[in-house]
Amino acid sequence: MINHLADPVLANAGNADFARVRRIVKTDEFSSVFRLRPVYKTAHFVLYARTNELTHARLGVVAAKRFAPRAVTRNTIKRVTREIFRCSALKSVDCIVRLSRPVNGKDGPATTAQLKRELRAELLRLFAAPACKLTG
Repeated sequence: MINHLADPVLANAGNADFARVRRIVKTDEFSSVFRLRPVYKTAHFVLYARTNELTHARLGVVAAKRFAPRAVTRNTIKRVTREIFRCSALKSVDCIVRLSRPVNGKDGPATTAQLKRELRAELLRLFAAPACKLTG
């Protein structure tokens, strides 16, 4: 019998949470991925990726205040990115998604259904990039 609780990756594989082992959290880990050339770009995002020695993929999200001045917008971007990452079948790759262009200003609504749809579509294109699929 396999003890799924002993392995933090397997313990959280069946549900939709975003365990710490699936995150890029250290500065040097971010730097090692940022040193590489961007893998894929969309209108608002840039994807950086590199293979890792782990059995699972990890994600880092960078949403700068100058491109999304409201915290609500930045949190929405992070939430949608994590959701799509969890649903993707990526293996052994470190991915960083960086917001590279403004998505809205301070004078409009912080988030709208249309903004969420557009972000979701762009992020789906990012995670479908050939570089993400080849590393599995």
